[in-house]
Amino acid sequence: MQLTVSSLAERPEMLGQVVGMANTWPEFLLHDPVGNAHYGRIATELPEYVLFAEDEHGDVVAHGYSVPFALIDVDEDDEHEEREAYVDEEAGGARGVLPARGWDEVLARAFADRRRGTPPDTVSAISIVVAPHVQGGGLSGRMLSAMRDNARAHGFGEVVAPVRPSAKHLEPRTPMQEYAFRKRADGLPHDPWLRVHVRAGGVIEAVAPASMTVAASLEEWRDWTGLPFDTEGLVQVPGALVPVHCETGRGYAVYVEPNVWVRHTL
Repeated sequence: MQLTVSSLAERPEMLGQVVGMANTWPEFLLHDPVGNAHYGRIATELPEYVLFAEDEHGDVVAHGYSVPFALIDVDEDDEHEEREAYVDEEAGGARGVLPARGWDEVLARAFADRRRGTPPDTVSAISIVVAPHVQGGGLSGRMLSAMRDNARAHGFGEVVAPVRPSAKHLEPRTPMQEYAFRKRADGLPHDPWLRVHVRAGGVIEAVAPASMTVAASLEEWRDWTGLPFDTEGLVQVPGALVPVHCETGRGYAVYVEPNVWVRHTL
């Protein structure tokens, strides 16, 4: 397949095709309130960090969203271990402790930094999506490479990624800490998407235990999943990386998704 990769800053007329491209996200993931508040802003406010792949027919077949943010807060209190950060010039620039709230945190922080005028020091991957009809052809790896190149071209020395392991949903009750660091006989990660990151030069650093949170009524969960949600406790939902906590007495269920932090030094 012949592909052309561009940014929305270069090709703003492609906005409709990029945001309208088909995807395979589970329905419940589209109801993370942080994502709902900020994800759609990336294409219009940060078009230089939205890349897309166009095939020979002019159709968008993949896209990758990222955001620049300040991983190191110069005003932070260094006495708090969870806020500790440092600069490592030999490693290519700014380095800091990656947040436990992963995807939600970097999205919220990126736009808070823009509002405050805080200079970014790091780029975080937000999503790489491949159209369903061309999945399995290595496009995700090509988009990851393009995202790394784009960050480097904008003067950054690092890309971090709160990765959603692609096969974790097959074993939702396995602790993410165990799954994230599982390796094959060749030393590469067990998970296919984590393997793509490591082959591209990324290093698996930590688990983000609360990277996304979706809390909703049982009726909403029933609509999204087709499941009864009538049993107290943990409910396994197709596409979920961990079980959903169902509280029938309160008519509510909460999904807290762990992701895996991967650091790419450019």
